[in-house]
Amino acid sequence: MIRALSVLPLAGDSAGLIEELRILEDLKSAAAAREARVTVAFDLQQRHEQSDAGVPADQLGAGVAAQVALARRESPAKGGRLLGLAKALVAEMPRTLAALEAGELNEWRATLLVRETACLSAVDRCAVDEELAPDRGTFTGAGDRAVVAAARAAAYRRDARSVTERAGRAATERHVSLRPAPDTMCYLTALLPVAEGVAAYAALTRSAEAQRGSGDARSRGQVMADDLVERITGTPGGVSGVEIQLVMTDRTLFQCDNEPARLPGYGTVPAGWARTAVNSSQDSGLNIWLRRLYTAPGSGELVGMDSRARLFPPGLRRFIQARDDTCRTPYCGAPIRHLDHIVPWHDGGTTSQDNGAGLCEACNHTKEAAGWSARPVPGARHSVEIRTPTGHSYRSTAPPLPGTPLSAFAEPGSRRRHDLRHRAKTAMLKRVRRTYAAAAAA
Repeated sequence: MIRALSVLPLAGDSAGLIEELRILEDLKSAAAAREARVTVAFDLQQRHEQSDAGVPADQLGAGVAAQVALARRESPAKGGRLLGLAKALVAEMPRTLAALEAGELNEWRATLLVRETACLSAVDRCAVDEELAPDRGTFTGAGDRAVVAAARAAAYRRDARSVTERAGRAATERHVSLRPAPDTMCYLTALLPVAEGVAAYAALTRSAEAQRGSGDARSRGQVMADDLVERITGTPGGVSGVEIQLVMTDRTLFQCDNEPARLPGYGTVPAGWARTAVNSSQDSGLNIWLRRLYTAPGSGELVGMDSRARLFPPGLRRFIQARDDTCRTPYCGAPIRHLDHIVPWHDGGTTSQDNGAGLCEACNHTKEAAGWSARPVPGARHSVEIRTPTGHSYRSTAPPLPGTPLSAFAEPGSRRRHDLRHRAKTAMLKRVRRTYAAAAAA
């Protein structure tokens, strides 16, 4: 079907193109419903197989979400949410699932309905599902906010105490996160109880208005952002006493080369920005430590060290963390929390850079579940092959380091796949141009 869609000619008029968009959207919804049914069937099958293998009852289902994530090219955390969504739709919200199958509801709005009824018992959730009945056109023309409001109201009518208790428990999920933004910016996000969040925002707003009233030329948003950093770090205008690592080539640092650098926890940053960061640190009087990391010519692989110890020594830990950057499970990208022996130490695995990989806590625990295995794969760069209980394998490769030609990191056969994709896109563009030319001539 994927190939058929890629070669299907486009409609010749606007109405036909809109009709195709509607059909494709319906197909996406139907596919999402099918994914939910397949996911639940897989979960049940895995639990039966694990039970037959003697896995304790409280451990049944271990690793299922991780396998779902790999199959769907998502992070393990997203895999867990997708598994929960599938179970809720299939077992407790059949009307919502039917609407999804019919294309009357998309996957995101089905997710909203599941999320807003998560605190209810199975019986009450089924009752809300029947009451809202999206397959009867309840949400025709409604936006996300209307869907959320309707689900919350219905849930509250069924079980007000559970909804109230859920709001109370939500405070325990408060946290702060950091994610990259374009142009060497980032989003520092805090999930807070509403009272604390509103109070913090109001304090920053009052301070910004006072400073602007005193003649500060910065915008209100700029003042609020600067105040936030200063209040947290305790240092006017910046950061001191905190180690911020930059991985770059010596050519970038000393010879004004344009090869980008890498900022662990953020990603790629421009060479000029990296040099400015180093120079500004020197001007502020901060101590700067330069740690040299050597790479093999051509492949860009870090040249490392070996150890007979079971625990990774500090130097080797820093080495692997610099090489891997984030969790090595495909599609994960979470911060590294554990240094893992790819081949377990008790099975003869060495404490070396070849047999070491950085993993997040969840992925490290998943790897220890029954039926999972991993092994280093020889090659120009550090690679790990992960094998799941179903026999499917996935390859994880270390990200390219600054200064390494991208051609040195191509997987076997990837160049051929790239050429095929390029030819397919070129052919599609030619068909589109012919279609537009014919329409213009008509």
